[in-house]
Amino acid sequence: HEAIEKFSVIKTLQAIDAANVVVLVLDAHQGLGDQDASLAGYIAEKGRALVVAVNKWDGLQSHQRSDLVAQLERKLPFLDFATICFISARHGTGVGDLFPEINSAYAAATRELSTPELNSILEQAVEAHQPPLVRGRRIKLRYAHQGGRNPPLIVIHGNQTESLPDSYRRYLVNVFREVLRLSGTPVRLEFKTGSNPYKGRRNKLTPRQVKRRTRLVRHVKKGR
Repeated sequence: HEAIEKFSVIKTLQAIDAANVVVLVLDAHQGLGDQDASLAGYIAEKGRALVVAVNKWDGLQSHQRSDLVAQLERKLPFLDFATICFISARHGTGVGDLFPEINSAYAAATRELSTPELNSILEQAVEAHQPPLVRGRRIKLRYAHQGGRNPPLIVIHGNQTESLPDSYRRYLVNVFREVLRLSGTPVRLEFKTGSNPYKGRRNKLTPRQVKRRTRLVRHVKKGR
């Protein structure tokens, strides 16, 4: 039994690795188990588009449905991007909605995002909610472009981006996802801070500046 269980888990992980869109099937009567939560975490880590299919939904009472939805939101907050379908495999209820959602998630995950559109969204997001100050200086986010697909990767350039708090990163993810209508796929951000070409370099004085500094030093010494 243990060998079969281990083999099943390995094949599941391999299927997730090879997939563009994952359908995670949950048993509504059993609720969210530890293995379900572990698989959900692995799916999110791999950046896969996701449709959650909650099976045997028609057999639940109204309060049981509310409790299950609350459980999913509480235990899987990192899957807020996923589409949830409530189905009954036995009776076919809701099953027809699965493939349109799968196609929609795939389209969102592989969508090409234009640089002007990303920059416009970034500008509006920053205007609505400024990044915080770090040691008295405002973090500046200058421009954005797409860095990859499946999942969508948005690269944002600026200064002091390494000090950007997680809360602001989540804010930007939610803004991009909402404006671009990227349903069913995670959105990843990568931040790059431009290097200062003059960092660590001392300005070389001109001969005139050297003479002026020498006169200033002599003047100070005479005053003593």
